[in-house]
Amino acid sequence: MDTIKIFQYALQREHEGKRFFEENAARLSHAAAVGAFRTLAGEEQKHIEFVQRQLDLLQAHQAPDVSLGVQGEGPGFFALRASTEVLDQTVLEAMVPDLPVLRMAYLIERDFAEFYELAGRQTEGDAKQVLEMLAAWERGHEKLFKSLHDRAFDEYARTPWGG
Repeated sequence: MDTIKIFQYALQREHEGKRFFEENAARLSHAAAVGAFRTLAGEEQKHIEFVQRQLDLLQAHQAPDVSLGVQGEGPGFFALRASTEVLDQTVLEAMVPDLPVLRMAYLIERDFAEFYELAGRQTEGDAKQVLEMLAAWERGHEKLFKSLHDRAFDEYARTPWGG
């Protein structure tokens, strides 16, 4: 598989993801979700810069550089927040109108992770390591949005009909 094409496609997808999170941050009704979307748009910008740097290296006939990613993102905002933040019932209730957007965010991140994992299985060496790193980042984002969606959906499902 052509590694340059993988990274070109990845770059395009990262731009699409950033745009989705920026546009929907303005439409969401709950501050926690808005903050998460804005932060994720910022993280997607870091991914764009990271992928662009890898692409630049490949186009210059150099190996990708995984160390750039190690410097760029540690355990991540989302992994920490997802594991430590406790959302109370009123917050979850307020997020119910945002369920479709939270679901879409989860699916986007899952799709990114699956793409990077598949591409990683088809490459070797430094490119494989870079793609595996990107997949791990996206899995962290996926887990946060799955958690937010599922918790808000659970609250919605327990709400009596008629309010």
